Amino acid sequence: MLRSARLKLLLGLGLASLSLSLLPLTEQGRAALITDSPKEVLDQVWQIIYRDYLDTTGNYDSAEWRDLRRELLSRRYGSSDEAYDAIRGMLESLEDPYTRFMDPDEFKEMQIDTSGELSGVGIQLSIDKDSKLLTVVSPIDGSPASRAGVLPNDLIVAIDGVDSRGMSSEEAVKLIRGPIGTIVVLTFEREGELLDVPLIRQRIEINAVVKRINENRGRRIGYIRLKQFNANAPINMAQAIKGLEREGVDGYVLDLRFNPGGLLHTSVEIADQWLDPGLNVVNVFSRNPSLSNEDKHTRMNALTRKPMVVLVNEGSASASEVLSGALQDNGRAKLVGEKTFGKGLVQSVRLLSDGSGLTVTIAKYLTPSGRDIHEKGIEPDLKKPYRPEELRKLETDQLGTRLDKQYVEAEKSLLALLNRRT
Repeated sequence: MLRSARLKLLLGLGLASLSLSLLPLTEQGRAALITDSPKEVLDQVWQIIYRDYLDTTGNYDSAEWRDLRRELLSRRYGSSDEAYDAIRGMLESLEDPYTRFMDPDEFKEMQIDTSGELSGVGIQLSIDKDSKLLTVVSPIDGSPASRAGVLPNDLIVAIDGVDSRGMSSEEAVKLIRGPIGTIVVLTFEREGELLDVPLIRQRIEINAVVKRINENRGRRIGYIRLKQFNANAPINMAQAIKGLEREGVDGYVLDLRFNPGGLLHTSVEIADQWLDPGLNVVNVFSRNPSLSNEDKHTRMNALTRKPMVVLVNEGSASASEVLSGALQDNGRAKLVGEKTFGKGLVQSVRLLSDGSGLTVTIAKYLTPSGRDIHEKGIEPDLKKPYRPEELRKLETDQLGTRLDKQYVEAEKSLLALLNRRT
């Protein structure tokens, strides 16, 4: 895989490199690297992959990677864009959709995404492993995409009439995002049918948590919906739990459906709010021993010990799977709904010297009992699937109500747990 990718790169693009190296260089070679400045970022990327990348695809070979570096650094690059193209081509040889390069503008957008605000139409994207097509992980609650009925696993085949097959997620994001108030038309493939969906771009502020009290058979049920694991989520979650405790709820339904994940440490912090001290939240496997051995145990007392049920579906991904797996394995909660998305890789975000950035797969995470999440997902204790036509009819504000059959099933499970306690 690397050899064919290398040939493509050398015939086509032109790449970049850096003044620091893991490999011995002659003084003359080192001076060449320093003076050819576009190479600096390229070699930073190369170094990070060589040092930290966890190969989960079988396409990385360290000897070929070293050969590739020598060939790439022997070339001259007239601009940063040439170097960026070369970096993207180099990373494509890994066939890891989560290890990706971002130019400075893309990197700024990514930082906004994890800070609690988004601009665009509100779609979390991935690349389908088999078809290589852009795939919707989940629409963001309240976004134009959510209101238009976009569903998890919808495939994006065109953006404003431009064929998106073969596009990277970064290329797609550039086309989807634009000035607020303008329209972008996305063509989705769903169950063999093509759907043209016009969406008005807007700035989306993500309030990570929604809470309310539902009453059933004299029981007060605290419903909490966690939409995303952004930087504000742990504070929002703690406020929600404490508020519902003050209002005297009897138990909880935690809704992680359509939650595409986010920051790993955020999922650990939130697990800590539901679990007692000293319990394992997640097992991390990495080339870096310090990361693999990093303590992922709970440290503080749970904010509540009342019974809980967790709702999950195929839009529950990444950090959602860490949290739901931790609650399930530690016997804290029953899971209701559908099998989760199956994204069990950890990415590190790296700022590069010119303001560009890299997300690189550095670890794989397993549940506390050692279950592999990646491409397998987490099975609920009680399956209650939605048919696509049912899901399309369900409005966002109907989630967690009597019109939501998965929630109704979760509520039944919670009432059974409460009745056993009395």
